[in-house]
Amino acid sequence: MTPEFAYFLKVNVAFVLLYAFYRLFFYRDTFFKLRRTTLLAFFGVALLYPLMNIQDWIREQEPMVEVIQMYSAILPETTITPDNVPETDWHGLLLSGVSYLYWGGVLALLLRFLVQLSSILLLARKSKVMQIYDTRVHVLDRPAGPFSFFRLIFLHPGSHSDKEIDEILTHEGTHVSQWHSIDVIICELICIVCWVNPFVWLLKREVRHNLEYLADDTVLESGYDSRSYQYHLLGLSHTNKSATSLSNSFNMLHLKNRISMMNKKRSHGIGRAKYLIFIPIVGGLLIFSNIDAVARITDELVESSFAEALMPEAIQLPIQLFPAVNKEEPAEMHRGYVLSKEELAAIKRAEEQVFTVVEKMPEYPGGQKALLKYLASSVKYPESAMRNGVEGRVSCSFIVRKNGSITDAEVIRGVDPALNAEALRIINAMPEWSPGEQRGKAVNVKYTVPVSFRLANKHKASVSGTPAKGIDTSGRIFTVVERMPEFPGGQYSLLRYLSQKIKYPVIAQENGIQGRVSCSFVIGADGALSDVKVIRGVDPSLDAEAVRVIKSMPKWKPGVQNNMAVAVKYTVPVTFRLQ
Repeated sequence: MTPEFAYFLKVNVAFVLLYAFYRLFFYRDTFFKLRRTTLLAFFGVALLYPLMNIQDWIREQEPMVEVIQMYSAILPETTITPDNVPETDWHGLLLSGVSYLYWGGVLALLLRFLVQLSSILLLARKSKVMQIYDTRVHVLDRPAGPFSFFRLIFLHPGSHSDKEIDEILTHEGTHVSQWHSIDVIICELICIVCWVNPFVWLLKREVRHNLEYLADDTVLESGYDSRSYQYHLLGLSHTNKSATSLSNSFNMLHLKNRISMMNKKRSHGIGRAKYLIFIPIVGGLLIFSNIDAVARITDELVESSFAEALMPEAIQLPIQLFPAVNKEEPAEMHRGYVLSKEELAAIKRAEEQVFTVVEKMPEYPGGQKALLKYLASSVKYPESAMRNGVEGRVSCSFIVRKNGSITDAEVIRGVDPALNAEALRIINAMPEWSPGEQRGKAVNVKYTVPVSFRLANKHKASVSGTPAKGIDTSGRIFTVVERMPEFPGGQYSLLRYLSQKIKYPVIAQENGIQGRVSCSFVIGADGALSDVKVIRGVDPSLDAEAVRVIKSMPKWKPGVQNNMAVAVKYTVPVTFRLQ
């Protein structure tokens, strides 16, 4: 989904919710001026809230972590057709047709708007101007309904009595003095852009009605008889409407609503307090927009991390670096599933832009395996950390420049000064990478590598003992803890377990079904797995196979928070890809 389409979709979703909100709370009250302000605020909020960025704050709120994770899991997955399989891009053709239809509607409505605007200006230029009751009026040359547009008032005096003219000028003078035509123009322009959304047209109708309520209210407050004024409106209901829908017409239709509102008892002043409900509605839209943005970026980054195929399926899990004594055990790595705000933020350097996600991500010389080999041969587990039994994950970010050089390496989530320094040392010593590309051009890309330092079992036995000093019995379930749960034997053992246990369903192979199944489960304080469920499925057979294998796993090493073994919710995305 392109950023432009995501913005357009969020704007239209806001119009739907705001219209429902308006009808529920404000539709029948008589606070016309406050209602006018609120309706205009609806348009402003709908257009601006998708542009407001509070992603950093969202990521810092622990309750949002699981919401983002769940939302990311239900986002639609992009399907890629292999190059050697010719296939008609029906999806692309459909989108192209819809795009042409949309822009055709926009163009037609824009032309209609310009024709209406020019007709009013032409009529003002051709009509005779005269003063009636100290009001400048453009006299129509034939009977028609009176109307106004900005400072222009149009009237056919011969069709009305002196009293009726006085009422009309008071009504239209309200439109002029309060600049109601600005509201009308705003509604018209938004309807042109969002013409496919019926709720935008409904909001436009409510704006127009409310402007008439305001003008009618001014007439009655000026001392005119309510019954006589209402009969006057009914008498004009058979006349032609004004020249265009851009004007404020005295005898605008829906007279039943106008007369009903004039006879309605005035709303109690304390009822204005209900307009404060608008504030949490705006807050909810803002949070939703930023959760959507964070989840989409997260989903793109995680999707790009799962690429290597093991058997019929492809599974990649976070990096584990071992002390030199453990070199014979291969390490697995990807760019990380728990993402910090620095990883996702688009930053600006003083002289040029730095990207976080591009079409072609930077690559270490020789690819992922070469990077793993480099890390395994270069890392030196600090002696002080080994003596003190310190281990954990160090997240480092750096910028891969246009020329492939590595700069601005920094620790964005550290564990221990010694481990942090070692992670920075090997990153700064890396050779030049193949730079990232955006639209065919080399660009600067900020890259993040989470590096987990784990002591071998013999070092743990002699140095650190059991890390958890107790078991949390409160029943809380965490999503991120100081020390994440671990499969027995580490990530490599988990990879090996999955490659041995997973059996690609025959029915899925026969039907060419593939994709990523995201499963979540809770690793209890005792290491046992529970609450295994699919949060993003592909096909019932693939979903069932992923759940079966996860349920058959042995107990994990539990997560640790504040030296207490705790329950942690964990997510494993498993990609089934046919060879």
